[in-house]
Amino acid sequence: MPGPAAELAPAKVNLALHVTGRRPDGLHLLDSLVVFPRLGDLVEAEPAAALSLAIAGPFARDLGAGPDNLVLRAALLLAPGRGAALRLTKSLPVAGGIGGGSADAAATLRLLARMWRAPLPAPQAVLALGADLPACLAGWPCRMSGIGERLAPLALPPFWIVLANPGVPLATAAVFAGLGSRSNPPMPEPPAFPTPEAAFSWLSARRNDLEAPAIAAAPVISEALAALAAQPGCRLARMSGSGATCFGLFAAETAALAAAAALRRSEPAWWVATAPVG
Repeated sequence: MPGPAAELAPAKVNLALHVTGRRPDGLHLLDSLVVFPRLGDLVEAEPAAALSLAIAGPFARDLGAGPDNLVLRAALLLAPGRGAALRLTKSLPVAGGIGGGSADAAATLRLLARMWRAPLPAPQAVLALGADLPACLAGWPCRMSGIGERLAPLALPPFWIVLANPGVPLATAAVFAGLGSRSNPPMPEPPAFPTPEAAFSWLSARRNDLEAPAIAAAPVISEALAALAAQPGCRLARMSGSGATCFGLFAAETAALAAAAALRRSEPAWWVATAPVG
């Protein structure tokens, strides 16, 4: 008998995140550059009469398998009434600002669409699961704007990223509530990036508008940023999404691997991972 079908749910990292406004319905307008390193959760599925979800992995204890789980919500959105035995291996921190739940939902949609031979839901329906869903479903580097529905492909040279989460979950709504300004300048049009250094230089002039309110809620984020920035070869350290996961950008694999090893030694309680981008 064939084993379960599987789909990687790669982490979503906001290299820059500008909050540019707020709609009357309360949803925030964003301008963000998003990439997907080659690491993440894993969604597996086998045919079954009913829909079910089992969760394993390092962060399974932080996530419930009830009807509010985005994996189950994605399956129901795709084809209500269809059955599958789903298994989520949770390797990304929950509420970490790297799109774990949205990535899991997107992977579920891709996986079950193949298994059930079903079309993917309409873009507006996908967006109802979360602002990151369209970008996570696409899975390629992009500029994400509006409330997450507008995606423009972004060409980036390959580089390495080191992720560090100091173990503090942050609620996205609470971080947005701490914003000093909800109407900030958008990014300029990204130019062509012939080298990683060109991309890093351009990104260094951008920002994450959620970083300050996240640090106010969890000051340890500033320690994670400082620890990443201090690593040899780190060209930029910044927080992703609404935190608390931070990242460092590296041009070379050897420097990224060394930085990740150093952080694991100095901060054994932190979640640290490294992977290529592009």
